[in-house]
Amino acid sequence: MNFDPRRKTANIILLIAAFVIVSLILWNTNSFFRKFKEEERHKMEIWATAQSELLQSSEDTDLGNLHVKIFQNNTSTPMILVNKDGSIKTNNMRAELVADSTYVKKKIANFNNENTPISIDYKGEHLATLYYGNSEVLNKLKYYPIALLLIIFLFGAVIFFFFKTNKASEQNRLWAGMAKETAHQIGTPLTSLLGWNELLKSEKISPEITREIEKDIARLQTITERFSKIGSLPRLEPSDIVEETRNAFEYLKLRSSKLIHFSFDSKVKQYPVLLNRSLYNWTIENLVKNGIDAMKGKGHIAIEIVPDGKTVNVLVSDTGHGIPKSNFNAVFNPGVTTKKRGWGLGLSLVKRIVEEYHQGKIKVLSSSKEGTIMQITLKANRSL
Repeated sequence: MNFDPRRKTANIILLIAAFVIVSLILWNTNSFFRKFKEEERHKMEIWATAQSELLQSSEDTDLGNLHVKIFQNNTSTPMILVNKDGSIKTNNMRAELVADSTYVKKKIANFNNENTPISIDYKGEHLATLYYGNSEVLNKLKYYPIALLLIIFLFGAVIFFFFKTNKASEQNRLWAGMAKETAHQIGTPLTSLLGWNELLKSEKISPEITREIEKDIARLQTITERFSKIGSLPRLEPSDIVEETRNAFEYLKLRSSKLIHFSFDSKVKQYPVLLNRSLYNWTIENLVKNGIDAMKGKGHIAIEIVPDGKTVNVLVSDTGHGIPKSNFNAVFNPGVTTKKRGWGLGLSLVKRIVEEYHQGKIKVLSSSKEGTIMQITLKANRSL
């Protein structure tokens, strides 16, 4: 993949610009919050001054009217007035709650933490203390930066996943194109091999030799078919999973080291499922070859087919070194491999074939130093 320094620079500039914009928005919001809070404090001080005058001049009608107007104009800020005799008056608070003295005491403590209480004095004499909280608008404004950051985070996450998905899609198209081109390139020498094999037959070569060559040519044709199907939705056909598994198993058995012991066991003679035969055989081969690699070419490979109600389990076990439990899920990720050679694509392809194409499940059933058991689960197809 080519590295474009201009794209990297553009991404850095975009990141810095986004950081600056967010910082300015947060700074401006904080400044607005403080200014709004100061204005609310100023309103409370005016109210406290009017209250002080009223307490000392209750008979003055003009002052009384002024207090009432100031009092009525404040319809948003919750407040508690504690007179010097201990009596309490409230404003902008629910009547059914202020009847509870415990609730009022808690609110006084809360208001005291939110805003500094205002002492109402007249000519040096303390008359009352005003406790007030933040208005509903101010409380909403306080959480605005958090909401803004959350929105920015979600927006950034959407953009990130969009580009990540787009990049993955491009890579998938690239791999699909390479696979199809590989299949196309294999086709030419494969045709030539077919011709040479026919020539060998005419030369009266041992039939056993030509039969084995034909098997390998058929194998190459199968591999070519597999590569040609990458990137397209494979066709599933009613098949017997016992027969298909046995065929793939026997092929690998004949072409593997004599140091490896193979065993096959099925609890049923037949079991109908929907399969793409070529891709399913590829799956079995990958699992068996992974087991052989884990055993370093010496050990026991076993396949067992076990029906389970409306599904069937195909168990592929080996006597290799095992997989750490923490890696049970990670082994199916692209690029994860324990081999010195290889790209770590085998099990990721297996997972895709089983789960995306066949709507089944695959997992590491168990693993220890004595070996590993991989389990494929597929749904039954009763139409067969």
